[in-house]
Amino acid sequence: MTVGWKPETLPELLPVFPLSGVLLLPGGRLPLNIFEPRYRAMVEDCLGTPERLIGIIQPLDAEDRSRHPDLYRIGCAGRLTAFEETADGRYLITLTGVCRFAGVEELPLRRGYRPMRVDWKPFAPDLNDQAPQDFDRARLLRGLRNYLRHHGVAADWGSVEQAPDDVLITTLAMVCPFSASEKQALLESADTEDRASTMIALIEMALMDKDVSNPDLGLRH
Repeated sequence: MTVGWKPETLPELLPVFPLSGVLLLPGGRLPLNIFEPRYRAMVEDCLGTPERLIGIIQPLDAEDRSRHPDLYRIGCAGRLTAFEETADGRYLITLTGVCRFAGVEELPLRRGYRPMRVDWKPFAPDLNDQAPQDFDRARLLRGLRNYLRHHGVAADWGSVEQAPDDVLITTLAMVCPFSASEKQALLESADTEDRASTMIALIEMALMDKDVSNPDLGLRH
């Protein structure tokens, strides 16, 4: 996170990048491959600002393939912290999550991308480091092993087990194969501790559903 930022010093206007099923959280890192002309223009304009912020926000309907889908109200802004231009004109960038925002008003298109007037104040705590005070780490990791195995996802368990609580929760929320609506629920969780509880519930509900047809998950009592 960028040290010293306060809600009142963050920009009132933010370019937003609608991406279904993609989650950015404060402190998380999101690599993106930018190839559409309107989003290349967005990146170019972003590089010309002192804050270098882009908002990641999900379409309300994950199946909406229109150019300008309706959006959720809550997203997360990331600072452009890495940039590379490829030989074929794509931009490879990394956004580092700074703070969530609430959309207030969408403005006319700018060079094809969507600027939005936003409110940062409801999410001011995002600008401070937040370690969860009380969550069941062992329960989360126990469910995670079965959940990832079911989805065929490999994990570096040594790194997982050594990660600090806040890093673990943010990273898992971003990379686990949750649905778009589940990712939005994780984004809108009040804080890191609440996000951990939400993630445990999502994983355990998914495993209970699969347990009906797959006794090998080992969840029967």
